[in-house]
Amino acid sequence: MKRVGVIGGGQLAWMMGDAAKKLGVKLVVQTPSKDDPAVSIAHDKVFAAVDDVIATEVLATKSDVITFENEFVNLAALSVLAGQGVCFRPSLGALAPLLDKYHQRCYLRDLKLPVPQFFALEPQEDIAFKVEHLNFPLVLKSRRHGYDGQGTFIIQNLATLQQKLNSSNLTLFLIEEFVPFTRELAIIAARSVAGEIVTYPVVETQQEQQVCRRVIAPADITPNQAAEIEAIAHTLLNSLQAVGVFGIELFLTHDGKVLVNEIAPRTHNSGHFSLDACETSQFEQHLRAVCGLPLGSPALQCASAVMVNLLGYENSHSDYHSQRQQLAAIPRAFVHWYGKTTSRPGRKLAHVTVLLDDQNQDTASAIAHNIESIWYPS
Repeated sequence: MKRVGVIGGGQLAWMMGDAAKKLGVKLVVQTPSKDDPAVSIAHDKVFAAVDDVIATEVLATKSDVITFENEFVNLAALSVLAGQGVCFRPSLGALAPLLDKYHQRCYLRDLKLPVPQFFALEPQEDIAFKVEHLNFPLVLKSRRHGYDGQGTFIIQNLATLQQKLNSSNLTLFLIEEFVPFTRELAIIAARSVAGEIVTYPVVETQQEQQVCRRVIAPADITPNQAAEIEAIAHTLLNSLQAVGVFGIELFLTHDGKVLVNEIAPRTHNSGHFSLDACETSQFEQHLRAVCGLPLGSPALQCASAVMVNLLGYENSHSDYHSQRQQLAAIPRAFVHWYGKTTSRPGRKLAHVTVLLDDQNQDTASAIAHNIESIWYPS
C-alpha cells in the first residue's frame, strides 16, 4: 500500500480522503493544528507548520512520496531532503519557478505564453518613471504567500501606489497591468510520471474581492479558445516536467485573447466541481499521478455543473446545520462541509456543487444565486 505524505492539512488534503480509500493509499499529513480538516482522514499525522523541515524529515520516514497541499514551503531547506533521496511530487525543480510570482511571470514569458505586462520593483526606484507606460488602475501583487485575494491590490492612482509602497519593502511586490477581462477562466491539468497529460474542461470562475465565489463548468467559450488553453497547459506541464495536478487561472479579454493569470502547483478551488461532476476527481487524479498510477478520465458525467464556495461571513463556532440541510435539498446538489471549527469573514467553510442537464448559463447563475441566498444573511 502506497503511503503519500501531504504537506498541509486543509480542505484540499481533506478532499483527497475518499480517493485515497478508493486507490488503497494511506495519507500522512503534516499540518499545524489537530483541528485542521485533513486530520480526520489521515492514516498518520505530523503536527507542525508546513515550512518546518525537521517535521518534513519525520514525514519522509512515514511516506513513500511527499506531495503538497499548499506552496508555502521552504524549497532551499527541502532540497537537502531531496538530495538525501526523499521523493517529492511535483519535484522541487517544478515548484521553483512558480512560488515567487515575479519569477513565475518571467518563466511563463520565457515559454512565450501570453501574460499581462509586468515588472519587479527595486529599492530606491523612481516609481512614477517605472509605471509611466502603464495606465491606472494597476495591480500590485505580493510576490510570495498571496492567495484568495490576499496580497493583491487594485491601485487607482500614483499617490495611492506610492503610499502603499512607502510602508513596505518594494522587493516584496511586482506590478502588473490591469486586464479589463470579460471572463476569468481556469483549467485543471494533470501530468503523470510517464509524461501523460489530461485536462479537465475549461471553467469560468467568478470572483468577488479577488476570492472565488462560483465556478461554472464548462465555460462558455469558443472551441479555439478552449484548445488554446489546453495547449498552454500542455506547454507548461511538459516544460516543468511536472507530476501531479496543477491549476491554471486565465483572463479572457474583450477581443477574445487569452492571458495567463496565475499557476497553482496543486489541486485548486476551480476544480472542486470534479468531485461530483467528473469520472475522476482532481483529487483522485493527483494521487494517481504522484503514486505512478495511470491517469483517469477527466470527462464530465453531466452536461454542466455549478460550484459555489460557502464563505464565512461572521466570527462564530456554528456548523450552520439548518443552512446545510436546505442546500442539500436542492436537486442534484452535493454539499462538502470542511469541518472547520471556527468561522470568520472570508474563510472557506464548504462548497456546493449542483449537476445540470444543459449548458444554460442563466440556469447556472440562478442556482448559484439561490445557494447564496440560503447561505448568506439577507
